Amino acid sequence: MSSPESKRVLVVDDEADIRELIVLTLMRMGIEADSADSCAHAKARLAERSYDLCLTDMRLPDGDGLSLLSHIAERYGNTPVAVITAFGSTDNAVAALKAGAFDYMAKPIQLKQLREVVTAALNLPRAAERIQKKGALIERAATAPSVQSRLLGDSAPISRARDMIAKLARSQAPVYITGESGTGKEVAARAMHDDGARREAQFVAVNCGAIPENLMESEFFGYRKGAFTGADSDREGFLQAADGGTLFLDEVGDLPLAMQVKLLRVIQEKKVRRVGDTVEKAVDFRIISATHKNLAEKVQAGEFRQDLFYRLNVIELKMPSLREIPEDIPLMVESLVARLAQQSGQPLPRLAEDAQQALADYDYPGNVRELENILERAIALCDGNVIRKHDLYLTESASESANESLLPGERHAPLHEYLDRIEREQIMKALEQTRYNKTQAAKLLGITFRSLRYRLDRLGID
Repeated sequence: MSSPESKRVLVVDDEADIRELIVLTLMRMGIEADSADSCAHAKARLAERSYDLCLTDMRLPDGDGLSLLSHIAERYGNTPVAVITAFGSTDNAVAALKAGAFDYMAKPIQLKQLREVVTAALNLPRAAERIQKKGALIERAATAPSVQSRLLGDSAPISRARDMIAKLARSQAPVYITGESGTGKEVAARAMHDDGARREAQFVAVNCGAIPENLMESEFFGYRKGAFTGADSDREGFLQAADGGTLFLDEVGDLPLAMQVKLLRVIQEKKVRRVGDTVEKAVDFRIISATHKNLAEKVQAGEFRQDLFYRLNVIELKMPSLREIPEDIPLMVESLVARLAQQSGQPLPRLAEDAQQALADYDYPGNVRELENILERAIALCDGNVIRKHDLYLTESASESANESLLPGERHAPLHEYLDRIEREQIMKALEQTRYNKTQAAKLLGITFRSLRYRLDRLGID
């Protein structure tokens, strides 16, 4: 009898030699395995006992891998499924990933890839565990990471996004996250990593729009010592750093075409060669990309490679703007105020009714990121530990004075840009008055040193 800690895998394939090869490989990994040669046989096996993973061929005598995948998702949702496709059947692989498969392998099966897929799938956190009791399989909840604390709200759009993220965390599929700036695309990507099979490895976030084009290759691929002037030592790039983990490409639409070609090759070959090196190194990472731009339009305009777009956009996740989830704003405000007050070392402030109403009426062009900036500023500026409407700088008079202070061509500039400009001016005045003593400048501004340092970083003040 197997021990409670042992893992068991179900192998489904109508070719006996492939079944035997996979079962033998699993046994050598210390994993118990059962096999089935059809959908009906597999369903009977699943009804008899619990499995930690199912490996199934896409083509079976009495059905296909997608129907078995659907059956497992409906009845044994905690069991990941990896599908085996014919060589070159990219469409089938994508269909399986979109249907919820954990990963896929192409025939002829490479044992190295088989071991990697199995190890990753068995490393998934268990959202629930099934126990055998009186002949029946019962689902029992177990402790597992959740995105609930990171994506607050009860509205339908945020609930759908949260459910999708939880589902995608149990997959290796490339994900393309869309949404306006400030909607939490990186938060979603990090949640998929933290709640997935790669959570013990690195989550590497790269802002593609922030890297100068002449540094792209060395930043992504790394370099050998002496590869160019200034390369004083070996350095790994983003791609090597993400090995075994997740690579998050924010604003992927800003990648130049030359870099798109090189990235596509890495995704296809899973190999990286540092600048100045002659040897390629195998890498294995999950790729998640995001942008607030319309990549499909960039493809049509010839500004983004279609083949790379299809590689990245296997499954799309849309993050809602705050305008779509106004009912969630009060909960977000409460959570953000508590966190920001704790970070700044200040007592928890109270929001007056006029401030609550102003926050509810505002349209948030910068979404959650702007809401956080508004609240951080208000906590620093409020008197008596009560945040009032005028502390938010969202009143009609503030908006009017902002427009009056702008040049004619800037009259319709976003309010947050104007407020950032005012904040930058006040900080610079305080720094000049204190001869750039940041501790004294923070006191002069009535904020903590940590809060000043955060503002300096956010506003790009050296």
